[in-house]
Amino acid sequence: MSSAHLTHVRRWLLQSPPVEWGMQRLRELLIGALRQGPIPRHVAFVMDGNRRYARDHAIETVEGHNLGFEALARMLEVCYKSGVQVVTIYAFSIENFKRSKYEVNHLMDMAKIKLLQFAQHGELLQRYGAKIRILGQRDLIKPDVLEAIDRAVEMTSGNGRAVLNVCFPYTSRDEITTAIRSTVSSYSQPTRPHLKRPFSESHITRNIRTRQLSSVAEEQYRPQPILPQSSEDSYASAFTDVESEESSLESLEMTDHGTVEKAPSSRTSANTSPPSYPLPNHKTSSTNYPDPERITSQTITSHTFTSDAPPLDLLIRTSGVERLSDFMLWQCHEHTRIVFLDCLWPEFDLWHFLPVLVEWQWERRKDEEAEAARDRTGRRGLKAA
Repeated sequence: MSSAHLTHVRRWLLQSPPVEWGMQRLRELLIGALRQGPIPRHVAFVMDGNRRYARDHAIETVEGHNLGFEALARMLEVCYKSGVQVVTIYAFSIENFKRSKYEVNHLMDMAKIKLLQFAQHGELLQRYGAKIRILGQRDLIKPDVLEAIDRAVEMTSGNGRAVLNVCFPYTSRDEITTAIRSTVSSYSQPTRPHLKRPFSESHITRNIRTRQLSSVAEEQYRPQPILPQSSEDSYASAFTDVESEESSLESLEMTDHGTVEKAPSSRTSANTSPPSYPLPNHKTSSTNYPDPERITSQTITSHTFTSDAPPLDLLIRTSGVERLSDFMLWQCHEHTRIVFLDCLWPEFDLWHFLPVLVEWQWERRKDEEAEAARDRTGRRGLKAA
């Protein structure tokens, strides 16, 4: 018997009412058992193998993609029921535009139809409070598809318990480039200077020094000797200058050559000119920009498409291909578990997902125990010191 006939027989048996009821009860028990341990908050899927599945089963490529969407609906229910908060799927790569026009148009139309079905008639997103978010280059999407996608996003915007991130069209290099461009743009904007208190200690000290320098300049270039000003008068005049911002510079005026000179007064001869001082560039000194040395990896993360999502805990790719294909490169970190499975995406179900979750929970418990042991060792060292 061929593999296609075996698949049909298996599907017929699983869809019979007694078997379907028993399998549903078994799935509920398994998911309930999983919830007793740690659950990944963010799971990503590379849904690979739809075309190969269609070729292996002698069906149209379009039908293979339709079966892939059915597998997605099954996995979303398993994830949300288990307690996963965010699911990110690689629905369409920017590189997929290199495929045949027929296949590209069908993928676009299928995304439009399926997302609207999820939002309008699907109880799945409403039951688990999941909203749809589109990550990628919107300007590459056809206008009619973009309109339908925006409707689906708007219809689920009120949900807040879970998120479905649809990367469409997307590549990680494009996301990183967009994040860096946004970071550079934000750090190129001048920041508003902080308003200083008018009676701060530094402001008073600066006015006293300005007043004293002005007095020294007058004594050096004034032909008649003058009486020195007492310290009490200096402090009194400093507080008087603080009350008015213009009074601290009332004895200075700007020349046409960009210098500051002493203005004539009743105590100084009008024909005597004090020394000239270079005028500081107030435009440059008053314009402040963020320090680029403060840019960190977290700064770049805050400008990515998934900036408000929890860290990526688990990434799964089907079809047996062991590469990321330009997907979630920035989000993968030292604690992200990456799993490559030999099954094709239309075949992916709870029985493939369950061992992956169990192994993730086992590794997470080991990490938590190791961290707790390090904390105990550190506390003992502090007590000994």
